[in-house]
Amino acid sequence: QAECDVQAGRIQPIQRFADVLLKSNRCDLTIPLGQLHDEQDIIPQALNQVLRESAVGQTIAGILGPDAILYELSCLMSDSGSQRQVLHPDTPYIDGGGPVLYTCFIALQDVEMDMGPTTWMPGTHTKEAHEAFMDNNVPSGAGDGSSSLCSPKDDLIKSRPAFLGLLPKGSCAIFDSRCLHCGTANKAQSDQSRALFYFSFKNPNVGYPGNPASIRSELGAAKVSMKDMEDDLELFAKGKGHPLIDRIGALMR
Repeated sequence: QAECDVQAGRIQPIQRFADVLLKSNRCDLTIPLGQLHDEQDIIPQALNQVLRESAVGQTIAGILGPDAILYELSCLMSDSGSQRQVLHPDTPYIDGGGPVLYTCFIALQDVEMDMGPTTWMPGTHTKEAHEAFMDNNVPSGAGDGSSSLCSPKDDLIKSRPAFLGLLPKGSCAIFDSRCLHCGTANKAQSDQSRALFYFSFKNPNVGYPGNPASIRSELGAAKVSMKDMEDDLELFAKGKGHPLIDRIGALMR
């Protein structure tokens, strides 16, 4: 439906799809909320299970606090034929700012090796790692036996372990947005798509984190905190609806 609305000119692409590295056969579909867009309450059910019934909500709130702001809500999809992304962080290192965002990827199907799983490099969320990653300069005298042939960036990439997100359906990965990662190439022969439902919460003490959010603009503007979302989802779990979600959803195009 989102593709049809965009192709027909009824909506601008940015109002349905967020920016993503290497768009060919890959998209980032922002998620609507509320009864007008989700009559079966699929999204509130999913958020309730993840944020309230699993350890995910407690984990993120334990790091960023209950006032952490919902910054992204989207679904990242890569189809067969999508190419490997370059290694990147989602947000830069902000000196003295602490963690910026924590993101939760949830697999909507088993993610197998040929489907383009995410690669993460743990421990690269630090100032030192980001400085090395931005340094492409090969030391003078390289090749004479007295210094490395590699730039600090290449040395970093070669020396750090990497892990693949081979996630079973319904499982999740939570990561610091400053951690270096990339989507790998989807080489599946049977036109299998890799879909990850995801959300991120932002440190309430940080302003703009350095990267635009993958979220419907109306939801982003509402600046919904973890506590507010969990309170609304608790009402939903008790059969009392979700007034906050519906108020925001009513504003969405």
